[in-house]
Amino acid sequence: MATSQGTIDHLLDTLSNPRVTARKMFGEYALYVDAKVTALVCDDQVFIKPSTADVSFREQCEAAPPYPGAKHYWLVPEDLIHDRDWLRRALESTAGTLPSPKQKVPRQ
Repeated sequence: MATSQGTIDHLLDTLSNPRVTARKMFGEYALYVDAKVTALVCDDQVFIKPSTADVSFREQCEAAPPYPGAKHYWLVPEDLIHDRDWLRRALESTAGTLPSPKQKVPRQ
């Protein structure tokens, strides 16, 4: 089952942060903070990318793969998906520990 556009719209509306964007990928979505992939949204569930980010938010999540064969991410419980402050802190904390994306070299 693919993630619905309504779920992504709700997440972006809940976060209401211009630094957070979403991009559709293979029927699912990636959430970006400052152009860094910080989470995946698969089957209408949010999976935060593993990083060295603040461990306090991870205490409320469980490790789970976002899709079969994937490495484990932090699965956000349903009630915390609607907690704007918690979700924003978790995503921004994760983004702060990730390297900046590599600049793409234009083809000639």
